[in-house]
Amino acid sequence: MVLVGCSDDVGKVSLGLFTTKDVVINAKQDPIVTGVTCHISHVEADLDFSDPSDMSIACRQTGEISAQALAKIDRSKNGEVVFKESKSILFKSLKVRRIYDAENKTLIYLSYSTKESSGSHHHSLSTVPLYNTKAWQWALAQEVKN
Repeated sequence: MVLVGCSDDVGKVSLGLFTTKDVVINAKQDPIVTGVTCHISHVEADLDFSDPSDMSIACRQTGEISAQALAKIDRSKNGEVVFKESKSILFKSLKVRRIYDAENKTLIYLSYSTKESSGSHHHSLSTVPLYNTKAWQWALAQEVKN
């Protein structure tokens, strides 16, 4: 899912008086598992053609996580991209991928930077355990089926 033109900024901190770089904090709700919100911080450089690749992510349960939502997600080892944001005019992007860890009944959110031709691949990870959610019983039932 690409969220272009949506301002999800919840914070912006200047990196100094003599720089045009800021740390921007975005809040993104998982489009399928809507009970999860991820806060992503990254550097935004107003006068550069390419923003730096470093980022950090923290995802938390902010609402109900339902069995119906979990039944809709990609449960493969690769998971699925849930957020994507362009970081330059030269094919670099920040992506967040959701991966389901069935053994530990946990949602994993991996943020990473890509440059489609070549470049450094920085990443950060956050997890949201399903314990004590309505989806917990669904996750246990999936274990029995396999």
